[in-house]
Amino acid sequence: MGSVVSTAIDVLNAVRMPLGPGLSSTELANVEHEFGIEFSVEHAQLLGLVMPMGPGWVDWLGDPDRIRRWLSWPLDGVLYDVEQNAFWPDIWGARPDEMAAALRVARKSMQLVPPLIPLYAHRYVLAGQAPEGSPVFSVYQTEVIYYGRDLAAFFAAEFLGQPDSKPPIQIDFWSDLAQGQWL
Repeated sequence: MGSVVSTAIDVLNAVRMPLGPGLSSTELANVEHEFGIEFSVEHAQLLGLVMPMGPGWVDWLGDPDRIRRWLSWPLDGVLYDVEQNAFWPDIWGARPDEMAAALRVARKSMQLVPPLIPLYAHRYVLAGQAPEGSPVFSVYQTEVIYYGRDLAAFFAAEFLGQPDSKPPIQIDFWSDLAQGQWL
């Protein structure tokens, strides 16, 4: 277990967060397969040791429709802002005049963005082959905020009120939003 995951669990224990048993490697693999996702190494390590429980936490063995809603939240939020708030990064090229075409381009462009997986409430972490110590983002449509440079810093900020002042590593698209580059 990495020090980030160990420290994150220490924070959860310190605030007496209800923790269930971790997912077995078979359960983790089944979740990844069922939802077409891949947990980052740190997220998988955390979930393999403990499953935080209660309001705001994803029950990865729970209601599949609810999990799918959590997983689609970042994309749905971006598409909402394309449609309702004129969000359109220059890197997507010229915005089509017709909304249906703009949404198709946005959806296709988002397939190139590093995917996010829900961690807690609307806090998300990178999926898959995320670099060690990847940040936690608060994602609400295209309002994206760094909530911690890694899992441990996020838990300390969220549950202990200890702000994280160290800079996180840069993540394509999501860091740009967090830094206000396309707003």
